[in-house]
Amino acid sequence: MRIAGVEHVFGSRGAEVPTLDRIDLTIEPGELVTLAGPSGCGKTTLLRLVAGFMRPTSGTVTVGDRAVRGPGAERGVVFQQPTLYPWLDVRGNVALGPRLRGVAKAERAARAEELLAMVGLTDFADRRPYELSGGMQQRAQIARVLANDPDIVLMDEPFGALDALTRERLQTELLTLWRTTGKTVLFITHGVDEAVLLGSRVLVMSPRPGRIVLDEQAPFAAASADVDPVELRASAEFAAMTRKVREAIV
Repeated sequence: MRIAGVEHVFGSRGAEVPTLDRIDLTIEPGELVTLAGPSGCGKTTLLRLVAGFMRPTSGTVTVGDRAVRGPGAERGVVFQQPTLYPWLDVRGNVALGPRLRGVAKAERAARAEELLAMVGLTDFADRRPYELSGGMQQRAQIARVLANDPDIVLMDEPFGALDALTRERLQTELLTLWRTTGKTVLFITHGVDEAVLLGSRVLVMSPRPGRIVLDEQAPFAAASADVDPVELRASAEFAAMTRKVREAIV
């Protein structure tokens, strides 16, 4: 995925608000890139441009060899608030995308069961979304996105509204899913610790208009396969990296 010279301005003449300032960024297949920065710096705007929900004022977003001109099946989005359909059970929500694409019933059922097992919701497949906790709803939303087998998963502060313990549990599960599936992930967060723990690469944006002011490789996402995240967070290396990211957020 390539973001080249992207600028974005909200509003009309006389009331224009510059949001992004010449973003140049390449994200390689299989990377889990976290993006942090102060509120209002344009993180979500950048994600929406990659998702195709908006067009940049200038510059281009390219996935593969195609310019992004709108939403596409190769990009799946996990929002901060789960967007599950309340009239469908969890299994039906996960299987909806393949069903709309005309995937055979047996195939989409098998895929749904596989993903429900992957996110730990097998025992809740027949429940409605309102019967699930917030963390379970996010797991179901992630499974629904993965059911469409996107190349890129875009996550807009997906754990921001959860309590601390649930957030830490889902962070660990996300890292397992990333290692298992090999998906490319762009993960927006306000949390410095979260950015450092989850990112194989950590980006920081400046205050509006947003620019990339830090771009660092991070070892902790890969290391979490062998080391408990609690131990990683307690390490001197983790503390040094979080300090560097925090200092870049002004």
